[in-house]
Amino acid sequence: MRLLTALLIGLVFGSGIAVSGMIDPAKVLNFFDIAGQWDPSLAFVMAGALAVAIPGYRIVLARRAPAYAPRFQLPETRRIDPALVGGSALFGIGWGIAGFCPGAALPALGTGIPDVVLFVAALLAGILAARGLKRLPRLSPTPPSA
Repeated sequence: MRLLTALLIGLVFGSGIAVSGMIDPAKVLNFFDIAGQWDPSLAFVMAGALAVAIPGYRIVLARRAPAYAPRFQLPETRRIDPALVGGSALFGIGWGIAGFCPGAALPALGTGIPDVVLFVAALLAGILAARGLKRLPRLSPTPPSA
């Protein structure tokens, strides 16, 4: 049942991304082109998503536990650290260059456009590289000898 629920949620999400036109990188890039052919439709898509997500989170988090897990998987800290800032910057830069975010690129794979396949391949390579970097030992300064 958990897998079927995930499939249905993914289909609804992917359909929404496709219907809204957000699988078209030109549409997304035009949102960032404030001085040129600015297209505000991405802002309306985001506003619609927030209008659903904000009350949805309130309803779901009012429960004692999620439907298919023993507890909610929520961040344990609100600390803004270099990894968060760096990851956010990389996400924004990649989105601005390619016109895809991961959420839109996965449904766009169905179009078969080579740029989408290349983007998803680069996305997966980045995920694997980040996991590899996390496994490296931390470089810390040597404490002064006494």
